[in-house]
Amino acid sequence: MQIYPLKSLSIAEAIKLQYKLVDSIQREFKGRELLNGGDYGLDPEFKKPRFTAKVENVLADFFAAERALLVRGAGTGAIRSFFNANLEVGAEVLIHQAPIYPTTEVTFKSMDLKITKFDFNSLNKIADQKLLPDKDFTAVLVQHSRQKIDDSYDFAKVIEIIKTKYPDTPVITDDNYAAMKVDQIGVEAGADLSTFSLFKLQGPPGIGLLVGSKKYLDKVESINYSGGSQVQGTEALAALRSLVNTPVSLAVQAQTVEELNQRLQQGEVAAVKNAFIANAQSKVVILEFDKPIAKKFLEAVNEQGGVPYPVGSESRYEIGAMFYRISGTFRKQNPEAEKFMVRINPMRAGADTIIRIINQTISSLKR
Repeated sequence: MQIYPLKSLSIAEAIKLQYKLVDSIQREFKGRELLNGGDYGLDPEFKKPRFTAKVENVLADFFAAERALLVRGAGTGAIRSFFNANLEVGAEVLIHQAPIYPTTEVTFKSMDLKITKFDFNSLNKIADQKLLPDKDFTAVLVQHSRQKIDDSYDFAKVIEIIKTKYPDTPVITDDNYAAMKVDQIGVEAGADLSTFSLFKLQGPPGIGLLVGSKKYLDKVESINYSGGSQVQGTEALAALRSLVNTPVSLAVQAQTVEELNQRLQQGEVAAVKNAFIANAQSKVVILEFDKPIAKKFLEAVNEQGGVPYPVGSESRYEIGAMFYRISGTFRKQNPEAEKFMVRINPMRAGADTIIRIINQTISSLKR
């Protein structure tokens, strides 16, 4: 099967991204403010915590967008807030021909949104806009990370083609599992709005971000005006401080994925038949055993230190390498694969540690 994972930033590129973010921070914050812990409550000037507003200014500048808005509910909350604030019940939305991310599907169902699916893999050049439906959509949702194992579409090109076909229709991108890992998110590629979870970028649990067009974000802000809906200044600062470290950390993680995949392909673990890299949400290594031991392996790997399930998928709590079953989409495409394959996300672990855990787990199955 042909696989098309996203191109990750190199470590050198990630360092530049870190420097760019810190530059935006020091343009917005006074020196002493950076030694503060943040504030609480509705500041009369900003109608939200002052430090929350300042962090939003930093992120808008960093992503070269009109506005940024911190919300509760992580990436799911960010997407839901856009649809709740900007679309009417029963509106029609264009999405990729693929299974809908489960938490996004809840939003679609709760608003009774009408869904039209189109294969974005067929959009390769501007002339391909003629392939898109001749309909008036209320919004278009494009997911940055791969939804199917064989997705190959060029994210930026798809946005360009869709905006050419529907210039007045808001294009919103789900940049979860891609933000701070690749060279640009949706709003930087021409989309009207990007959404993603800062929890997945080592920030506090439950904090999400929308960044992009002011007219859409003003509406989101208008339905999240109460004190209880606000992201507090302490949380905003904590998210920003964590975000500074993520580009380099994620670039190291991507480098480990490459190293691990290469070593497994070279036969370093005898029981492994094959390995390949895929964006199964995050960029991971898919390991294929030569025998149908995947289920027993996953049951046993916890005892050897392998992390068996995610918390926030690359959150601050996920340090050790994670071993878990292949995605539901991949299982649906190839039901037999679940018997032979497992998914590995290195998180902060090195390839040596991961290979040791694999070997020790396999040895434990033979006892």
